[in-house]
Amino acid sequence: MQKKFKRTGKYCVYILECADKTYYTGYTQDIKRRLQLHNAGKGAKYTRDRGPVKLAWYKEYRYFKPAFLEEKRIKLLTRKQKEKLINAKKR
Repeated sequence: MQKKFKRTGKYCVYILECADKTYYTGYTQDIKRRLQLHNAGKGAKYTRDRGPVKLAWYKEYRYFKPAFLEEKRIKLLTRKQKEKLINAKKR
């Protein structure tokens, strides 16, 4: 039987605001590097033609699975719900 592998470290779920005012959600272990990649046109296909992007919201997690599930949850939110999440963090 194979041992369960737990991915630990720092995982960030983030929301980017693109130049066209749309939102992109993702996760990474290195938020600074990922933001640089998005702005260099080497990040996600979605953000390549929508730069420059800026970090609108992020949250850190200790384990991969909760971060992955949060990213999936956020991607299902409406624009208004994402804006509410972003604005709640700013307070």
